[in-house]
Amino acid sequence: MKTASATFPVRYAETDQMGVVYHANYVIWCEIGRTALINDFGFSYKEMEEAGVVSPVTNINLSYKMPAKYGDDITVHSWIEAYSGARVTYGYTIENAAGDRLSEGTSEHVCCDAQSFRPIPLKKRFPAWDQAYKQHRRKK
Repeated sequence: MKTASATFPVRYAETDQMGVVYHANYVIWCEIGRTALINDFGFSYKEMEEAGVVSPVTNINLSYKMPAKYGDDITVHSWIEAYSGARVTYGYTIENAAGDRLSEGTSEHVCCDAQSFRPIPLKKRFPAWDQAYKQHRRKK
């Protein structure tokens, strides 16, 4: 299983009146982690979209363990939790610099034709991407 990591500081604009990171920002951080993973494989969302394929989120599930605060350095770890050819489930853990787990979860995506939004197998348009996901998905 291949894992990618992205580290960045919590920005003041990401916090709420309580001084902790607003919960919706964790979803954005998952996207940062997912993009890092895809880039580590040598692929890009931009190229996918230019080829007429999109990968919308169909489900997202995050569990919050501890709050992140302004100034914390955050690391998002991402991997392929499951892959079926057209559906991808990415896994995430979000930690602070001390290694405390702040959040964990998954997001599910379906590869679709950009015009019709009908699901399409990834191997049909991106065989190398399909092969990488099959090879590096989490083994259960």
